[in-house]
Amino acid sequence: MNYLLNDLLELVISEKASDLHLHVDQAPVLRISGSMLPVEGPLLTPEDTAAMVKEITPPHHLKRLEEQGGCDFGFSFGNKARFRVSCFKARSGEADGNAYGIVLRQIPHDMFSLEKLGLSDKVKSLLMRQRGLILVTGPTGSGKTTTLASMLNWINENEERHIITIEDPIEYFHDHKRSVITQREIGRDVPSFSDAIRSALRQDPDIILVGEMRDLETITAAVSAAETGHLVFATLHTTGAARTVDRIVDAFPADTKEQIRMQLASSLVAVISQVLCRRKDGGRVAGYEIMINTDSTSALIRDNKTYRIASEIQTGGALGMRTLDSHLLSLVEEGIIEPAEAVTYAQEPDEMRQNLRNL
Repeated sequence: MNYLLNDLLELVISEKASDLHLHVDQAPVLRISGSMLPVEGPLLTPEDTAAMVKEITPPHHLKRLEEQGGCDFGFSFGNKARFRVSCFKARSGEADGNAYGIVLRQIPHDMFSLEKLGLSDKVKSLLMRQRGLILVTGPTGSGKTTTLASMLNWINENEERHIITIEDPIEYFHDHKRSVITQREIGRDVPSFSDAIRSALRQDPDIILVGEMRDLETITAAVSAAETGHLVFATLHTTGAARTVDRIVDAFPADTKEQIRMQLASSLVAVISQVLCRRKDGGRVAGYEIMINTDSTSALIRDNKTYRIASEIQTGGALGMRTLDSHLLSLVEEGIIEPAEAVTYAQEPDEMRQNLRNL
């Protein structure tokens, strides 16, 4: 084998890379501050990636890889770092068919404070709620898991709760502090998110983290848990509060859409949507949209008028609300990101361009 995986992981840590890509017929590639940078050296062979897969993949995940073509799991690199790993079969370009590919995402060793993430004290008051649904949304790779882990860590340090996390895979490990934390992994500890939520309700939880609301059954179980006196955190691959609400409602059959709107209107606490932008000085910074559910936004959800949620967010600054575009514009004004980056991630790019011209 031309490369030692340990050496590549050391390089990821020393270069502060977010991801390591290992693909056949290509040299290893690091993602640093959003850019893909190849490592100098020979191309990876099918034998190289196969050996690396076998080196780090647990046996039950190897079985899933062979049977289903892919698997995801968490992997600790000694006490230096932790990685979320995705192994998969892919066409190698050779006549003999498939080879293996691996993507490893570095999980920060230390929890970020909410202040360092750019979240205000208004968010802390949401974390002290006794019941309801808090959604953290955004595209893949936008830092949702890091934000949720930081929120749970703040609760763990400041509140006496029983927190149950349901993840696929577990990325951040939490120690017991003021709270008691139970972490369960899909495929290892429990078969599915919906099964895990139902069993969690029998385990005296105060807070339930659902790694991803990926199907109707999981959404139903999460909303029901929020309605029955638990604080539920969950993620969705959406951007913006209005789109998030629409996405949830659209997952339900036509004859139950009105019911889920009523449930969301009463149980939703907040939607925090985020994107990850490149900083001028290197690294990444999150841009946020924060919607806090008020009587007026609750009425808009109930009456199927989600298109008016954006204007409610614009007028809710005193409550801690902000639109994504206003936050991106402030990041430009503070010299943290380039104007082009704000346009790329803006909800309304044309309006953003006009606002940037007016700066």
